[in-house]
Amino acid sequence: MKELMRSTDPTLIAFATALLSGEDIEVFVLDVHMSVLEGSIGILPRRMMVRAEDHAAAERVLLDNDIPLGRD
Repeated sequence: MKELMRSTDPTLIAFATALLSGEDIEVFVLDVHMSVLEGSIGILPRRMMVRAEDHAAAERVLLDNDIPLGRD
């Protein structure tokens, strides 16, 4: 698995997941339950992971739809 993007915006993650699902690219979101530790203030980003062989195609889908990857 490779990290595709990270974001604190749950709507952006949902939109990206829907786009990738439409392209038959499986997505696994990490750090979903970290809000318990942070007090639900949304400062810890969630990470979207995809299979290594799908990474380039998934990145292209997000960039074509102007979705920031949020990686440094």
